[in-house]
Amino acid sequence: MWIKCWGSRGSTPVSGPEYLKYGGDTTCLEIRTKSDHIIIIDLGTGVRRLGNSLVDSNRFEYHFLLTHGHWDHIQGFPFFKPNLYKKSRFIMHSGPFHKDYFKKMLSKILSPPNFPLKCSDIVAKMIFIKDPSDHFEIGSLTIIPFPLSHPNTGSGYKFIEDGKTFVFLTDNELGYVHPGGLPFEEYLKFSMNAEFLVHDAEYTPEEYETTIRWGHSSYTDVLGLGIKANIKKLGLFHLNQERSDRQMDQIIEDCRLTISKNRNFLECVAVGSDMEFEI
Repeated sequence: MWIKCWGSRGSTPVSGPEYLKYGGDTTCLEIRTKSDHIIIIDLGTGVRRLGNSLVDSNRFEYHFLLTHGHWDHIQGFPFFKPNLYKKSRFIMHSGPFHKDYFKKMLSKILSPPNFPLKCSDIVAKMIFIKDPSDHFEIGSLTIIPFPLSHPNTGSGYKFIEDGKTFVFLTDNELGYVHPGGLPFEEYLKFSMNAEFLVHDAEYTPEEYETTIRWGHSSYTDVLGLGIKANIKKLGLFHLNQERSDRQMDQIIEDCRLTISKNRNFLECVAVGSDMEFEI
């Protein structure tokens, strides 16, 4: 499978010279499968650029998944250019949520006074599917939902193709169990031996002391998860809105020093806009 990040910033989009390397758009990932399906995960501001790219490449059918409905994960949808084409076909997957979850999220965005258009004004064909809560398939890809430890709940996902695994756990707090969430050991089991784990790493340990229960993890907890789970590659995600490129580079350097001290072969990167991965 091929994975591209169109936005990895947490909470709110940012701009400025200090954010050029990792980008300022909020959460949006694209997955391309061996069966040539396109899966879009979350509708943060990064989905705007993704939509432009898809139209330019004459692709108009996509599968959508949501991790949860917080604003930074849905706010880009009104500016998704394929909305304007009748030939567009959106397959909206419920994942572990109830059947109308996706529709309700979009209706909240696309309604006055939040936005001048309503959901019914979108000319693209939207198909809402209720998936099995334990696992389901999109072409050659098997998808396994998993509860997030986050305020108002949410879902992470495991993607499996040709025996290789990508785990995506954004907005997940490893140091505190929110209602509906799970303890650290369960995320360890879920992530074990994955080729690629992308995990929320919004805070430094010092910042986390005053942000516990906010629904996000310290990068040191995430690194510990990656080492214990025998991950091949770890991607730090949901980058803090105040975190400059230079500060993010320093965090990655600290992670690599820890990995070296543990004599581990884990590869650690900060996931930024336009980064591509293949597993």
